[in-house]
Amino acid sequence: MTFTKKSTKEILHFNTQRNEVEGMKHLKIWLHNIRSLHNIGSAFRSCDAFGAGEMYLSGFTATPPRPEITKTALGADEYVGWKRIERPVESILSLKNEGYQILGIEQTHNSVMLPEFRPDRKQKLCLIFGNEVTGIDEELIPHLDQCLEIPQFGQKHSLNISVTVGVVLYHLLNEFSN
Repeated sequence: MTFTKKSTKEILHFNTQRNEVEGMKHLKIWLHNIRSLHNIGSAFRSCDAFGAGEMYLSGFTATPPRPEITKTALGADEYVGWKRIERPVESILSLKNEGYQILGIEQTHNSVMLPEFRPDRKQKLCLIFGNEVTGIDEELIPHLDQCLEIPQFGQKHSLNISVTVGVVLYHLLNEFSN
């Protein structure tokens, strides 16, 4: 078998011919207190690649336009809708009133391991990702409906936030596509 790489133009054509995955287009990705502008840019890029609907940015998470975000996002920050959130708790309560389930990506005593999580296809989801070192702020934890955790086997017990966003989005894409 011979492999021939697709051109950028061909890749774009194939991507735009795919049908949107229903559960993904309503998905909100929320970055709270993310310090690294490169991680923010990478999250934009993953949201674009997997078809996530919108990003929320809160706390000290920087917002576009910033050269470091755009460089890592490769321009995805122009295609993924985003919103600056000033009052996170109020926004969580508002999303719940709109029918969203609020999921924290956090290691807690009651977390559901990501491979075991089977989303309801009709449920709108908002996924909150916290700080690279301290995780999701304590003030937000009581307002989460559920926490999801990526199983890990190494000594460092954490993943880079941009990697975490990609892993979780891929899992959800797979779940919503099957």
